[in-house]
Amino acid sequence: MTSTSEPRATTSGEQVATLSTGVDICYETFGDPAGDPLLLVMGLGGPMTWWNPDFCRMLADNGFYVIRFDNRDVGRSTKIPRRVTRKTLARAFSGLRVRAPYTLSDMAADGFALLDHLGLGSAHLLGISMGGMIVQTMALDDPSRVRSLTSIMSTTGRRSVGWQDPRLAPMLLAKRQKSREAYIDTSARLWKMIGSPLYPDTADTVRERAAETFDRGVDPAGVMRQMLAVVAQPDRSRHLRGLRIPALVIHGTNDRMVHVSGGRATARAIPGCELLLVPGMGHDLPIPLHETFVDAIRRNADRAAKAAKKR
Repeated sequence: MTSTSEPRATTSGEQVATLSTGVDICYETFGDPAGDPLLLVMGLGGPMTWWNPDFCRMLADNGFYVIRFDNRDVGRSTKIPRRVTRKTLARAFSGLRVRAPYTLSDMAADGFALLDHLGLGSAHLLGISMGGMIVQTMALDDPSRVRSLTSIMSTTGRRSVGWQDPRLAPMLLAKRQKSREAYIDTSARLWKMIGSPLYPDTADTVRERAAETFDRGVDPAGVMRQMLAVVAQPDRSRHLRGLRIPALVIHGTNDRMVHVSGGRATARAIPGCELLLVPGMGHDLPIPLHETFVDAIRRNADRAAKAAKKR
């Protein structure tokens, strides 16, 4: 594996693309455009900067052309002008049918439209949490455009797996304070609850990330819209069984945001899927594990290349 002491991958800097889906998406690339395209899809409320840039460079140094972006309703991408109430979310949580401003398929379409903008017919997909749900949806909606799939700390949409620790609900559903300092304090409390107990971030790291997130543009209403898309998602289990794409599932055994049963169920559903369970990992990507993750993602992508040569 390439040494990471001196990352060499170049970056495009932040760009904004107006997509065919009608939204503007802020994105950034790392590495050589001639490399294997790898689309990174972040989770609930997370801007693209939650993908550690050193992690992106490690992937690029291992042959990937890395693309990270702000999902709709996050960071510097388009905010969708529709309000979601906590009452609507509660109805969705209870299993009642609700009308969401958009679905995970709409967010998946954003991913494909960004690939179109970059002139890419297909790509390897890597998604974390909600992003894992989105890349699973992309693979189901148009498998011909997906070279390989990596789903991290995510789930299938089946309510009996991947549940959330109920102690997190009050914080996730609480009314957001508007000040920068209040956002940072709330984020610090949340990451202390859901981070990796065996690989804890320092308090300074958590607060710096929260400050950067706030400064890029935080929209609590947008997070509610994303949350409703997640809660209203269908159960993909049966359809995932029809995939014939090299797949990798990574999940921490100490994940309180998405229980590890979600990862296990995803791996069981996709034929030939590799499952990597990480003791002591919570709902984040600890820096000490980056090399392990990059090796696994590269291995999964290489499976796709070998399969393509046999066809």
